[in-house]
Amino acid sequence: MGTNMNGGQIAVGRPGIVSEGKSTARRAGTGTRPYHVRLGGDRSPRARLLSLLLMVAVLLAGCAGQQAGAGDARKSLTLALDWTPNTNHTGIYVAQQKGWYEEAGVDLKILPYAEGTTTDVLVSSGKASFGISSEESVVLARAAGQDVVSVAAIMQKNTSALVTLKSSGIDRPKELVGKRYAGFGAPFEEPVISTMIEHDGGRGTFKNVTANLYGYEAVKAGQADFVWIFMGWDGVQARRSGLDLNAFYISEHGVPDYYTPVIVSSNKQLKADPEAVRAFVSATARGYEWAIEHSEEAADLLVQGAPKGAAPDPVLARESQRWLSPRYKEGAEKWGTQELAKWTEYPRFMYRTGKVTDAAGKPVQEEPDYEAYFTNEYLP
Repeated sequence: MGTNMNGGQIAVGRPGIVSEGKSTARRAGTGTRPYHVRLGGDRSPRARLLSLLLMVAVLLAGCAGQQAGAGDARKSLTLALDWTPNTNHTGIYVAQQKGWYEEAGVDLKILPYAEGTTTDVLVSSGKASFGISSEESVVLARAAGQDVVSVAAIMQKNTSALVTLKSSGIDRPKELVGKRYAGFGAPFEEPVISTMIEHDGGRGTFKNVTANLYGYEAVKAGQADFVWIFMGWDGVQARRSGLDLNAFYISEHGVPDYYTPVIVSSNKQLKADPEAVRAFVSATARGYEWAIEHSEEAADLLVQGAPKGAAPDPVLARESQRWLSPRYKEGAEKWGTQELAKWTEYPRFMYRTGKVTDAAGKPVQEEPDYEAYFTNEYLP
């Protein structure tokens, strides 16, 4: 398992497998070391007095240092990434590079993307304080009994889309019938795509194939006719490579809009240290709000803050950031806000497909309390 750039969990299959997709209506406080004071040499009363005064001064300084250390104590928190550093994560790197987490009393360690698990599992098991996830992933995780809750929406709207080559002649969703789709193996790809086809008046099936190339590279190489990509990154990258694509945005073709990506934590973390959560979310919001107003500088901070070998191409990061910054809080007064309607409509769509399963793999019939899936309580 891994995670795609849309925020959804993915499964990597074997190349060449084809299945029919039927049209049917995812730091601790600073300690001080004890001082060892040796009184020696001249033992005259004056010398002893001077030595005593020196000792008192040193001890007082030590106490002051201990008090400062306690006052400066920072909470150790971790954040698990869902992919290699990219512009979905810019606000986090901005806040880190500018020292806003430290200022808020947080020592944040960013955990690299780990193939073989999901951020929801890491958060639910307590191996990460926070993680980058998606609304779809939260629904699936909670149905399976995992303790995850969304504390902020990185994007207000779903900016992913199905794409085809301009030269293909496939200009609208209904023309995807009978075409090859290079997917990730996520459970909701089929119902989402089928809904888009039907909404545009199409009837029939599409072929789900597993390519050995990722994203738009698969259509470029002729291994697939269409793919599902994140337009703020892969779409920008495709344009830079000179590839012209048609884009059918998911939320514009009959599928309810949903938050992707989101930042998740666990109810256990929220209850154990709500102030630390509030400090982290506030500093993160500050980072994204700044990135909205300073796109190029924010992209540079992303590149500077990412680990060596994992940092994105600087030019790609700047172009992607210019595209994404205006969309972070599009339609909302402040970054991170989440609404119940959006946390109800798409999850309900998911449940009605019968593909939401419990820990035993059995379909969940009863819809949950969607209000428990997210919170705005920790936003500034």
